[in-house]
Amino acid sequence: MRTSQQDFLRSHLQATKLTREQFANQLGIKKRALDTWLLPDSSKEARRMPDAVRQLITQRWPLGSGALADGTLLDSLKCEGVPHVLSVSQFNRDSLEALFRIAQLLEPVAQRRKVCPVLDGAVLGNLFFEPSTRTRLSFGAAFARLGGSICDTTGFTFSSMAKGESLADTARVVAGYFDILVLRHPDTGSVARFAQDIEVPVINGGDGAGEHPTQALLDIYTIEQEFRRLGKSIDGSCIALVGDLRHGRAVQSLFRLLQVFKGVHFKLVAPSALAMPAELIETASAAGHKVTQHSTLDTGLKGADVIYATRIQRERMTTEIMESYPERFRIDKAVIRRVAQKDAVILHPLPRDSDPAANDLATDLDDDPRLAIFRQTDNGIAVRMAVFAVLLGVESQLSSAMRDARWRRPARIGKQDAAFHRPVGG
Repeated sequence: MRTSQQDFLRSHLQATKLTREQFANQLGIKKRALDTWLLPDSSKEARRMPDAVRQLITQRWPLGSGALADGTLLDSLKCEGVPHVLSVSQFNRDSLEALFRIAQLLEPVAQRRKVCPVLDGAVLGNLFFEPSTRTRLSFGAAFARLGGSICDTTGFTFSSMAKGESLADTARVVAGYFDILVLRHPDTGSVARFAQDIEVPVINGGDGAGEHPTQALLDIYTIEQEFRRLGKSIDGSCIALVGDLRHGRAVQSLFRLLQVFKGVHFKLVAPSALAMPAELIETASAAGHKVTQHSTLDTGLKGADVIYATRIQRERMTTEIMESYPERFRIDKAVIRRVAQKDAVILHPLPRDSDPAANDLATDLDDDPRLAIFRQTDNGIAVRMAVFAVLLGVESQLSSAMRDARWRRPARIGKQDAAFHRPVGG
């Protein structure tokens, strides 16, 4: 099946890391022409890309020609010979790019324009022993959109582990039921222990205060998507991480994974009681990145290309620490208007605490096109589909398995979505 010109162009823009203007210049065309080729077919301004241009792009930038081709990505994710996604430390820049090429290919499936049942007959065990809504449903939706079936379990109280069963016994039992497992557990390091004695792939859906690798993957995928639209690169960018940096596994995973890029300026914005752990800061500095710490939003958000807000992890802290988080850390429209760049990207791993007293990311920003939190959650489907496809070895079958979706789809998802937010229908 011939890939649509929009998906074809986005895949090559992702792989080359060029801005649209740079890409157009290298092809000897006007950026305006490229922009019309990237528009959905439903747009009145959309134009057909000449076959000669497609052929030129294919010859000049063959996908998979980087340092890590898609076919070797599975080997790069193996832990003692078994493919798992347990930690952001498993990824380098080459493997990120390879995974994101697959996610880009799967965008039409995530957008409900295509179906791709390559996992028909496969069953996912979605094991969440810690509360979750978004992450659990995102994994389930991603697996279902590849044709698989899902079995969920939530909560710890009524599980066999609450009756005294060891983590190892639970792992071996459920590995006999499922083709792949996603585990969220309240204890740091528990997912790695769960995976160590089984050969069924395991994905870390969050282990206590430890890691949340797929959240970091979708966060960086989102940053790259936003930067491509803005003509920016993560290399040399300024990224502000705001909020509970001491207890937040999502923000710490992102901080660690962003270090595969070059020359990032990290602005860490938090009160001292919630500061990023010193050992993580030392690692970033040793890798050649600039790290500065700030106690106010006015200094911390100034000049930031990305503003990544986090909620206070109430479940992981004492009352005294919670009371030390002042109102000056609330990110609202007034703060953004006062100090943020006009092309800043505002992210949050969600859920956000919408209570004004929580001093989180305010809802009065919901109509600001810089707020990318829902583009961020939408991107999670494509990224998690890519992870499933790689771990189960079907990434080479994706293109040939795609066909048009036949059901009615809304033109947009949210009424306040930015005009450039890619539609579902079209």
